[in-house]
This record gives sequence, structure tokens and C-alpha cells, in this order.
Amino acid sequence: MEVASEVAGSAPVDERALYRRITRRLIPYMFLLYIAAYVDRVNVGFAAADIERQLHFSNTVYGTGAGIFFLGYALCDLPSTLLLRRVGTRLWIARIMISWGFISASMVFICSPHSFYLLRLLLGVAEAGFVPGMLLYLTFWFPSHERARAVAKFMTATSLAGVVGSPLASALLRLDGLRGLSGWQWLFLLEGVPTVLLGVSVLFVLKDSPDKVSWMSPNEKLWLKRELARDQARYGATVHHNLLDAFRLPAVWLLAGVYIIIQIGVYIVNLWMPLILSSLSRAGAAAASASLIARYATLPYLLAAIFTVVIGRTSDRTNERRWHLAGCMMLAAAGFVWAARAGSIPVALIAMSLVAIGLWSTMGPFWALTTRMVGGAAAAGAVATITTIGGFGGFLGPYFTGLMRDATHSFAGGLYAIAALALCAALLTLTAPSGPAHNAATES
Repeated sequence: MEVASEVAGSAPVDERALYRRITRRLIPYMFLLYIAAYVDRVNVGFAAADIERQLHFSNTVYGTGAGIFFLGYALCDLPSTLLLRRVGTRLWIARIMISWGFISASMVFICSPHSFYLLRLLLGVAEAGFVPGMLLYLTFWFPSHERARAVAKFMTATSLAGVVGSPLASALLRLDGLRGLSGWQWLFLLEGVPTVLLGVSVLFVLKDSPDKVSWMSPNEKLWLKRELARDQARYGATVHHNLLDAFRLPAVWLLAGVYIIIQIGVYIVNLWMPLILSSLSRAGAAAASASLIARYATLPYLLAAIFTVVIGRTSDRTNERRWHLAGCMMLAAAGFVWAARAGSIPVALIAMSLVAIGLWSTMGPFWALTTRMVGGAAAAGAVATITTIGGFGGFLGPYFTGLMRDATHSFAGGLYAIAALALCAALLTLTAPSGPAHNAATES
């Protein structure tokens, strides 16, 4: 790729410098927003042991409540994403964050399984549209050959949320008894309020499109617009741009099948890893405390954050998506099998680290592969359809893990099952279209 490109009649544009500037301006702030989203979504996993003990919840009740978030999320994801496209990114993301921050803080009032289910369901409804909205937003700024790196850097928030969330949860859980509140209540309250404040900040920081920013020259805006148009034409997005195209393309449904398996695995890690580690405490010893397990859980997330960026970068450098994605799913499958056979916390941590590296590293190549096939309303529809179906995976993984744990008194069965699914996802990935030749065939 040439370092400088030129719009006819204008000064040349240094594209590498421009993409670096766009990255600096957008990704750190979007990253911060996603960390807040992910912490509020999965902090129930760190609070799980104390909630189960104090409120006498079974594994099935916890798994149902942890997973029911994704039913609300899945049911509202598509309409919320379409509204975002109509209303504008800035207003709609602010609305999403403010509403889910209030609901997350309201988790302090959980007192029964029904209140647990209701608030988790409402949290999912409130947060619906955030992830597809952010992914769609990146397509306004980065062509597909730059997108895996951008998505990977943004998506590292989902793993670094564990790095940040684990010690933060550990500290907040130690506030147990302060002013009459349990540690898990402080956890929900003090992690929900900052999200509301970040939601307000979106109104002042985020811009709806490149045309509305002051830090790009008119020539750079015109160059980027033309570069995005060329990229869409190359991969068929200019043909597949109506909303119904998102539902007609077989590749969208194939990738949705891959994504639901990724999400089943991701939320088994997020919502059950603390309890899996706790169950492996030395025989005869008391179960490890929730705050200690929260500290242990930092390692898989930290390694996942590093490798997510590395895999996104190599995927962009080679412009290859399918084998990167399939390889990551194979690694996750191996990690799940090892975790099922682990007999100690250190071994389980290493195994879950392989799982986390594999699952989170899929994000860059997966979304680069997905978003280059469609444009316009079809892009919004395709991303929202895939995240909606993935939302059901977020429910199924925690729910069936809880059921199997209560039925067998072991996590092994559920871990073997998701390992098999991860291998299926790797095989599905290799049948996905990879370039313009497929699109041309589809269009003819």
C-alpha cells in the first residue's frame, strides 16, 4: 500500500498518518465505553459465590439469571441498532449507557430469584444495540483492510474488562458490611454509577461521522469517503446495502452460527470461571474466597487482551480472515478440554487462559470478514442479526452450565460440550466466503 494517496486536484493524503490519527481519536474512548459495558455485564460472575451463599440461590438460579440478560439483549438488539442508524450514534449510545448504568446500580435491590431475573433481563434490554452500534460506527472510519486491527483494539476492552474488573471486584467485595450493604451490593452500585457519567460524556465527545469532526481536513474527509466507497464496491457492499440483503446472504447466517458458539464460550468464561476455579480449591480446605478468585481470574483476560491485538494485526497484514478465525477456535477447544480435566487452580488457570486467548482473538478477523460484505442498512442489519443470535449463545452457555453442574456436580460435561462446539465453529469458518470472487458470483 502506498504511504501517500492523492485526491484529484488536491494535496496528497498520508493515509498511514490519517489512520493512526483516527485510531488515536476514536479507539481509546470507545475502548473505555466498552470496558464499562462489559464490567456491568459480567460483574455478576465475581459476585456469584457471595450471592449464592447469602440469597441461597442454586447453580440453576444463578445460571438462569446470569444468562437471561442475553434474552433481553437478543430480542432488542436489531431494533435498537436500526434506531441508532436513524437517530445517530451520539444520541443513541448516550441513551443506552445512561439507562443500563441506572439498571446495573439497581442490582443492589436483588432479594429473590424473580428480582434477579427481572433486573438482569432489563439490563440486557437497556444495553441492546451497543456492540453492533460501535462495530457499525467503525465501518464509517476504516475500510475492511484496516478494520481487523481497529476492531481488535476496540474488542480488547472485553478482555481488559476482566483485568480491570477482577481486582476492582476484589476490592469492592471487601467492603462487605459497610453501611449495612453486602460486598456484592457495593460491587453493583459503584460499577453502575460511572457508566451513567460516561453516558453523559458521549453527548459531548462522540461525533456521528467523519464529516462532523474538526480534526480532519476537507481533503482528508473526501479521500476517506472515496476510499470507503472503493472498499465497499470491491467486496460487494455497494450491491448488498438494503436491509433485506442482510437476511438473504447465506454467509450472514453461516457467520451467525459461528458467532453463537463464540458467545457461548465467552460467557462460560465470564460468568462461570470464578466458580470453576473456586471448585478446585484444595481438598479439605474451604472454598477460595470470591475476592481471591477475582484476583486469580486476571491472568486469562490479560493474555487474551495481548493476543487479540496480535491476531488482529496479523490478520490485517495478510488480509486473511478464515484461517485466523478457525485457528483461534481450535485453540479454545483444546483449552476447554484441558480445563475439564484440570485438578487444580493453576492448571485450570492455564487452560482457561488458552480458552480466553482463542475466543477473544476471533474478534478482529471475525468482524472484518463480516462487515466487508454489506453496506448501508444491510450492514446494520447483518451486524445486529449476528449479535442478536450471539445473544442467545450468551444465555444458553451460562444456563446449561448451571443445569449440568446441579445434575452432575461437575463442570466437566459442559466444558467438553463447548469444546466440541468450538471445533464445529472452526469447520464452519473455513466454508465462509473470503473475497470478492464469491460476491461477484452471488450477484450474477
